[in-house]
Amino acid sequence: MRFKPKPFLKPVKFKCLFCLECCRGRHVYLTYKDIERLVKAGYDPQEFLTFSIENGKVKFVLSVREWDLGCIFHDPETGKCKVHPHRPLICRIYPFMVSRRPLGVEGEKPIEFNGVKYWLYYDENCPGINVEDGDGIITPEEILKLGIKFEEELECTNFDTVLSLL
Repeated sequence: MRFKPKPFLKPVKFKCLFCLECCRGRHVYLTYKDIERLVKAGYDPQEFLTFSIENGKVKFVLSVREWDLGCIFHDPETGKCKVHPHRPLICRIYPFMVSRRPLGVEGEKPIEFNGVKYWLYYDENCPGINVEDGDGIITPEEILKLGIKFEEELECTNFDTVLSLL
């Protein structure tokens, strides 16, 4: 299922219902901090780390299973994430999204932080958004902070920073 963006302008209830749509068929970009957290938790980078080259820049990506393009850390028997306490930052953000450009979605409005405009969205296809028994309320401000942190960490992620962890 593709990401169907809806402007994220006010707090929403959220609870992961383990539908697994976010754990399949997506590039999960890793920051050096994500890799460090997983290595410290005892996971072998040879089993979870791969890379791609996009626009001349190396991006580190979480490996997927070949048979279903599912995340290498997704347990198909339980439907749970094997590394949930150590999961990558982008997984902590999803089903939300932070963008520096508007996507052209009706109702979108920028949020300005330190003189920079950001647009926030959530995946309207995610069944965990606005569920009655949500685990908690997610605010645009907390997602924006995570998005900025992801952007900063990703900018510092390169072969040198990753090799220093191994």
